[in-house]
Amino acid sequence: MEKRIGTALILIEDTNFVQQMNEIAFNQSNNILGRQGLPRGNGQNIISFVLEGTTDEIGSLTGQLGRLKGIQVKSVLLKNKGDENY
Repeated sequence: MEKRIGTALILIEDTNFVQQMNEIAFNQSNNILGRQGLPRGNGQNIISFVLEGTTDEIGSLTGQLGRLKGIQVKSVLLKNKGDENY
């Protein structure tokens, strides 16, 4: 299956679920190329992941994160020109 590159933007509205989010990210770390966190003063924090994987792998990661209460996730995927199946 063809690999994609992309990003996931995560808005944390309830910090009680950050530990679960980190466990999911750790378990799916083979698809995460980079991670950046931005704390905000309004109680909402933003994390972005740079991702590479199949649509199923990335969908699994973002789906698990999106099911956590108090966390919103939106992803964008692009075709990877470095992939021989492009």
